Amino acid sequence: MQDAQIGWIAAIIIGGFAGWIASSYMKSDTGIFMNILLGIIGAAIASFLFGLLGVNFGGWLGYLIAGVVGACILIGGARAIRR
Repeated sequence: MQDAQIGWIAAIIIGGFAGWIASSYMKSDTGIFMNILLGIIGAAIASFLFGLLGVNFGGWLGYLIAGVVGACILIGGARAIRR
């Protein structure tokens, strides 16, 4: 997400919102700190995966979309490992 040009505070806020959306969608019970981590790490993972497909997101909305998709991937992966 280097091209997004958003600051650290914006990344935390957007990451928290993306993590919250993903945890609501995936029906997982995570706290605010875990939502922020899910959103930020999820955005990095999704940007990498989308980059492999040739899709690039930019700006706040792109970071939010990538964060939600990546956080859903992380939650699904954690569920698969736990079972």
